[in-house]
Amino acid sequence: MPEKSTLVDVSETEFNSTQTVAADSRDDKTILKTAEGDGTIRKLLGSYDIGQKLRQLRLKKKIALIDLGKHTGLSASMLSQLENGKLVPTLPTLARIAMVFDVGLEHFFADKRTRRVFSIVRAGERLRFPDAPGSPVPGYFFEVLAFGATEKNMSAYLAEFPKREGRPPLPHQHEGAEFIHVLEGVLAVNYQAEDHVLEAGDSVYFDASETHSYRGQSEESARALVVTCVPRI
Repeated sequence: MPEKSTLVDVSETEFNSTQTVAADSRDDKTILKTAEGDGTIRKLLGSYDIGQKLRQLRLKKKIALIDLGKHTGLSASMLSQLENGKLVPTLPTLARIAMVFDVGLEHFFADKRTRRVFSIVRAGERLRFPDAPGSPVPGYFFEVLAFGATEKNMSAYLAEFPKREGRPPLPHQHEGAEFIHVLEGVLAVNYQAEDHVLEAGDSVYFDASETHSYRGQSEESARALVVTCVPRI
């Protein structure tokens, strides 16, 4: 599970009244404002180092510009210019980026001393992301459950795992630990090249720095609560 606003495309089939984020086909320039038009605005926004904060988030999550572009609908070139301070995002665009990284908008604007550790996310506020944007058959979909909190020791997701036939799931790994509690269906978790089948009510905890992947095995999509946490220092 990735360590992952109104400008979204909604798929024909919605999941729990949430929206599915897809690449935006519009020209990037329609949702970005140039930073060169107003010196005063540039000076004000420059004090927040939005581009630098975006780059830090992206590198921390080990996401390439092209992959972030697939999630946000922006080209890699535009994202690069944004990181370098040559472009300034509109608020809806910045909100979409914040959702991908599981942070609130205040992450880009708040003083570093500002803390927000209480956050309520209503069912209709969640966005649904595919694990691999652009893939004809995503391995799973996930919804960020606590994107409003600025300081988190863990990230929680509601995940849906459709039944996969043919193409095997892509293994991945990340820092920290991961916990999965299956809510519905049957889910196979492959850990260190070994399959472990979980049914509704079953849970698993593991070191996420080891290679792992997921595969729905029931006719109906499996659903699970997934929690990831950063390693202890």
